[in-house]
Amino acid sequence: MSNAFTVSLVCWHDGEPLLRQVREAVFVREQGILPELEWDGLDEHCRHALVLTPEGVAIGCGRMRADGHIGRIAVLPKWRKRQVGTAIMEALLDYAQAHDFPQVEVDAQLHAVKFYQRFEFVEEGRVFMDAGLPHLKMRLAFICPLNNRLR
Repeated sequence: MSNAFTVSLVCWHDGEPLLRQVREAVFVREQGILPELEWDGLDEHCRHALVLTPEGVAIGCGRMRADGHIGRIAVLPKWRKRQVGTAIMEALLDYAQAHDFPQVEVDAQLHAVKFYQRFEFVEEGRVFMDAGLPHLKMRLAFICPLNNRLR
């Protein structure tokens, strides 16, 4: 298995079948999240990061809502620890900065908190349950490079 993959930002209409494959595998089958919770009706209004192998096989994804909330970061098990999640986050954070989002946030599953901390997300509030799994809200405020101040 090669480490080569590409990350593209797509709309739901263009990526739906492949995005669904990854999220069904990770969230519904692996983590046991109910389909009615996974398919929340928000996807059509999000920008999606889709990761493909050179052969066109979907191996990871994530999304950003119009309010700057990043979520649904999913990587197929055999592709974990190979920088796929990092590439997804980099693509979504680049998108947020290019579109002048002052900040972004995630509802991190507890096992993923350290992953988001690597991008300088800061924990906020207390642990809460979402879809039967413990989460923690995390936020990242962007610094404006021209004057080194928060946007």
